[in-house]
Amino acid sequence: MDWWLIGSVLGLSLIGLVCIYSGSRGNLVNFQKQIFFVFLGLVLMFLFSFFDYRLFKNYRFVIMVLYLFSVMLLLVLLLTGPKIRGTVSWFRLGIFSFEPVELTKLVLILLLAKYFSMRHIEMYRIRHLIISGLYVIIPSIIVLAQPDFGSVLILAGIWLGIVLVAGIKPRHLLILILVGLVIGGIFWIYLLKDYQKQRILTFLNPKKDPLGYGYNLRQSLIAVGQGKLLGEGFRQGSQTQLLFLPECQTDFIFGVLAEEWGFLGVTILLVLLGVMFWRIIKIALLADNNFSRLYAVGLVILLFVQSFINIGMNVGLLPITGLGLPLVSYGGSNLLSIFIALGILQSIKVGSSQKFIDYQKLIES
Repeated sequence: MDWWLIGSVLGLSLIGLVCIYSGSRGNLVNFQKQIFFVFLGLVLMFLFSFFDYRLFKNYRFVIMVLYLFSVMLLLVLLLTGPKIRGTVSWFRLGIFSFEPVELTKLVLILLLAKYFSMRHIEMYRIRHLIISGLYVIIPSIIVLAQPDFGSVLILAGIWLGIVLVAGIKPRHLLILILVGLVIGGIFWIYLLKDYQKQRILTFLNPKKDPLGYGYNLRQSLIAVGQGKLLGEGFRQGSQTQLLFLPECQTDFIFGVLAEEWGFLGVTILLVLLGVMFWRIIKIALLADNNFSRLYAVGLVILLFVQSFINIGMNVGLLPITGLGLPLVSYGGSNLLSIFIALGILQSIKVGSSQKFIDYQKLIES
């Protein structure tokens, strides 16, 4: 087992619990739920670490069943799910909610890793880009209709990252860029909601509507700036405790950390994220097959892109998209899917290490 990876994950989860508790303002329901999610996630990670990942590597049927199941969940949710905060993104399960797109992200990583690991010597054929792109476009259209533009960016980022690592001709990359620009224009004209367009326009001109669409960004920037070097102290952040900072347990939890723990707290967060990325990349480099390498690459892309977008929107570098900070923001669906994904990665690590030990024994004998 990779204990450095486990340690970084535990550290990030602990930071999340501290910030969620601070942002609870006396209502500890979300904090208590998050403790349960972290405990359940750790159990699932260890269980999946004993799971033989070769079931996904060797049997395409298993992955396709999971893919069709995740797409079906997204479609059923879109048609019958409740509208929460303006989007149809969650199934209500009593006091808990389930977000199917988080499962879709994990399944898509498995699917693309399987697809390109079988065809890495044929990457010069553009049809493989088209087919793999269709696997991404189908759930993306459903997710965009919810609407959840942030998750669409994550799905597209996973596909693009795995394609680049798998190997792509420069000419095909240029075609992808041009197609992406065309699709972006279509999204802007026909598919993006008015409030999503306003978020982007506000990002380009933050002072345009400081009490309207620019309010969230303005309050986040104030919270980050007030933290300075050591922060204002645990549960002492004025933006958080006086209800100025919106969604302080999810989208803007980075603002809570920066305000109350300052540059020191942010540095610890970034170091833990760096350790997590480093260990995942190391497992990818030590893996003995293409599926394992591409899976690890897809996972690190998922975590890095979502972290980059969340921190970027908190400090005004990116438009607000509604994406949480992995392992830190409140949310069971995202947390559990990441823990399961890390468990599969641990299974890959254990399998690669065992093969290396067996190879050494063979040489010694």
